[in-house]
Amino acid sequence: MVASVSTVAYLGLDARAVEVQVQLIPGLPGFYVVGLGDKAVAESRERVRGAIAAMGLALPPKRIVVNLSPADLPKEGSHFDLPIALALLGAMGVVDAETLADYVVVGELGLDARIAPSPGVLLAALHASAIGKGLICPAAQGPEAAWAGSIQVIAAPDILALLNHFKGHGLLPAPQPGAIEEGFVGPDLAQVKGQETAKRALEIAAAGGHNLLMIGPPGAGKSLMAACLPGILPPLDAAEALDVSMVASVAGTLQGGRLTRTRPYRAPHHSASMAALVGGGLKVKPGEVSLAHLGVLFLDELPEFQRAVLDSLRQPLETGTVSVARANAHVTFPARVQLVAAMNPCRCGHLGDAALACSRAPRCAADYQAKVSGPLLDRIDLHVEVQAVSAADLVLPPPAEGSAEVRERVSAARRVQLRRYADHGMRTNAEIDGDLLAAVATPDEPGRKLLAQASAAMRLSARGYTRILRVARTIADLAGHGEVGRLQVAEALSYRRQAPRN
Repeated sequence: MVASVSTVAYLGLDARAVEVQVQLIPGLPGFYVVGLGDKAVAESRERVRGAIAAMGLALPPKRIVVNLSPADLPKEGSHFDLPIALALLGAMGVVDAETLADYVVVGELGLDARIAPSPGVLLAALHASAIGKGLICPAAQGPEAAWAGSIQVIAAPDILALLNHFKGHGLLPAPQPGAIEEGFVGPDLAQVKGQETAKRALEIAAAGGHNLLMIGPPGAGKSLMAACLPGILPPLDAAEALDVSMVASVAGTLQGGRLTRTRPYRAPHHSASMAALVGGGLKVKPGEVSLAHLGVLFLDELPEFQRAVLDSLRQPLETGTVSVARANAHVTFPARVQLVAAMNPCRCGHLGDAALACSRAPRCAADYQAKVSGPLLDRIDLHVEVQAVSAADLVLPPPAEGSAEVRERVSAARRVQLRRYADHGMRTNAEIDGDLLAAVATPDEPGRKLLAQASAAMRLSARGYTRILRVARTIADLAGHGEVGRLQVAEALSYRRQAPRN
């Protein structure tokens, strides 16, 4: 007899169907798992053996063969424990195998038969909903699975409770979706003294989803302003919250099934590896650029990152996705992020200050800034110089405007963009390109003349030209103008870095 249970294998944010087949064959006792599983899958036989023993059951004195089909699909993770155990119990006649056919099963087992959480339950629930099946998962992740919609979710604390549920001795309650976290706890823009130009650039970046680079001396408030950015961004809508939660589910960071409407904010240290930043590793996991999907990725001390690590961001920033290539699979994660970077003008950080600058200025500034490649800088829409904060600035009263007032203007500009691009599958001005960009962001005649002159003088690349138009469109949206004019083009050009001359 062969007993089968449905489960999934994760490839990025794609849940692939996997059938766990268990057969008891007469012969010398043994327990074998086949089907291209990783080390965690191979070790599942010991966890399954221990869990069944903890229930007071003995494995039959036969050859136990577990096949994970399709056999050529790579399978990683401990969530195969529970489907293997249930398929084995079905082959032993302890549970009705036909009952299990109506469910997709995921979960890690403890040696005491408890069902422990495992990453990716939300993806498994969405897959089960798509194929018209229910889901069996750990009790701790029932609220997470319940977000998949109107599917039957059985969230069990241990195997014994699950078996009693099937036999009708103790029905498990249907889990309710986890709570939605609405508020954002973070610094307010009212805490920033002075820096009006930088705050204006921050507002433009928030309104259009643009990348931003702040260059200034230590202590000028660059990190504080970056931390304020999530507080002026509009909350995630329902579809965006689900996208963000799917990434968190695969990464195993979705706690208690709680979805949040606050946009992600990730600030990795400059010692981060390429796998940590863009994803990968022995078991392919999403990196910081994917964990910040639809939110903010803040890179402080930009030149201190390894150059190869920074350059690995070039493709994700352009396409909104990151693809991790392996010999046996290609895994793709979403990476539609808003990059905010900060750096000192030179190694000592005090370029331009005769009293504090080092003796190597200005050569040290050129060497230090050259650690960031030109193609990466070309992908950053807004470049702003942040000046040092003086004592006179610090004693000023708090600004009249805080994050709440700026968020209202940003949200209004975002609503305009959502309506404008509703039929194009885009959300912000930072995503538009080609004919759509020409249709909505072509300046009037004075604006076109200024842009043509500036393009030649500043030696703008085609990408830089495109990003000027996007930023100008955002500035016009903030002002409530339907057409991009000379003033918007001029302000957009003021935030553009001029190409160095040979």
